[in-house]
Amino acid sequence: MSFNASPRAECGYPDSKVAARRGAALAFAAQGASVAAVYTTVPAVTERLGLAPLLTTALMVAVALTAGGGSFLGLVAIRRAGPVATMRGAMVAAAAALVLIGWAQDHATVICAYVLFGLAVGALDVGVNTRAAEIERAYGRSVFGSFYTAWSVGGVVAALLTAGAARWEWPVAGGLTLQAGIVLLLVSLLRTHALPAAQAPPDAGGQSSLGRRLWVRLIPFGLVLLVVYVVESTVSAWSAVYLRQTLTASLTVAPLAYAAYQAGTVIGRAAADRLVQTLGAVSVVRMASLLAAGALAALAAAPNWPFAVLAAGAVGLGASVLAPLCLASAARLSPTASEAVLARLNLFNYVGVVTGGALSGLLGSTGHFRLAYAVPAALVVLVPASARHFTRPSSPARRESLPRTR
Repeated sequence: MSFNASPRAECGYPDSKVAARRGAALAFAAQGASVAAVYTTVPAVTERLGLAPLLTTALMVAVALTAGGGSFLGLVAIRRAGPVATMRGAMVAAAAALVLIGWAQDHATVICAYVLFGLAVGALDVGVNTRAAEIERAYGRSVFGSFYTAWSVGGVVAALLTAGAARWEWPVAGGLTLQAGIVLLLVSLLRTHALPAAQAPPDAGGQSSLGRRLWVRLIPFGLVLLVVYVVESTVSAWSAVYLRQTLTASLTVAPLAYAAYQAGTVIGRAAADRLVQTLGAVSVVRMASLLAAGALAALAAAPNWPFAVLAAGAVGLGASVLAPLCLASAARLSPTASEAVLARLNLFNYVGVVTGGALSGLLGSTGHFRLAYAVPAALVVLVPASARHFTRPSSPARRESLPRTR
C-alpha cells in the first residue's frame, strides 16, 4: 500500500523528498527520546513508588506486549489516514504517557501509564518505519540509517536530560514532563510533505499480497530483529538498573550507560548508509554483529561503571546498524504492502523486547545482571548466518531495467 503525493500536488503542494525526510527524522527523534525517557527513569520511578523488582520487570514486559498491539493499531491508522497522521497521533499519546508515568501516585496509575506508552510507541514504530520505507524508495538509495541516527540522537538527549534532572535533584515528575514537552514540540514541527509519485518496483516473486512465500522470506529478517531487540531491551531497559544495583552507581551516573549506548548508535547509524554503499549490506551486517557480541561480553564483565559505560557505547556502535538494514531489506520484499510487512515484522521486534526485558529483569532481580548481558552476546554471534539475505535499494534507473519476473 502506498500513500503518494498526487492529491497534494494537485492542490499546489510541492513534492519534496528532502522535506519529507526531515519530517520523518523528527518523528524518529521523538520516538527515541520518549523511549529513552521511560527506560532511564525506571530506577527513579521504582524507588519513588516502592515497586517490587518483579513488578518492575512485569511493567517492562507489559510495555513490549502492548507495543505489539499498538503496531497493529498503527497499521489500521496508516491505512485510513496515512503514516504522517499516524505518527502525529502516536507522538501525542506517548507524551501523555510520559506525564502520567511521572505524576502517578499509585501502582494502578503507573501500570495504566506504561500500557498507554506501549500502545503509543508501537503505533509510532510502524508509522515511522512505513514512512521511512516510502522515502527510501523515492531516493533509490540507502537512507534508513539516517532516520535511526535521529532516533539515537533523541535517545542521547533524553538520557542526558534524565541524568541532569537527577543531578539537580528534580522530582521524576518534573523531568518526565519536560521530556513530554520536547516530544510535543517535535509534533508541532511535523508537516505532511508529498513524495514524488514513482512507479513502485515489482514485488519479489511477482506478488503484491502477503502470501506464504513472502512470509518464508521474512523469517531471516525476523530472527535478526528478534536478536537485535533482545540486545536493545537488555541495554536500554536495564542498563541504568545494572549500574545502580550491580556496580553501585548513583542515580546521577546510572543513566550514562544508556546515553553512551545511544551515542554509539548515533555514530554507527550515521555511517551506515555510506558503509552499505561502499561495502554492501552483507559485509556491514557481519562486521557489526561481531563488534556487538564482543562489546556485550565486555559489558557483562565490567569491573566498574566507567568501563560499563564504554562497553555500552561499543554495543550501540555495533548493534545500531542491524535494525535499520533489516527493516529496509524486508520492506523491499513487497513495496506495495510495506506497511503490512513492517507491522508483522515488528512482532519479532517485540518478542525480542519481551524476551530480553523479561530475562534481564528476572536475572537482575536475583542478582545476576552480568549473565543477562552474556546471553545476548552469544545470540548475536548467530546473526552473520542471516547476513546474505540483506540487500541494498535499487536506483530508479536500475529498477526500470530489472526484469519483472525472476
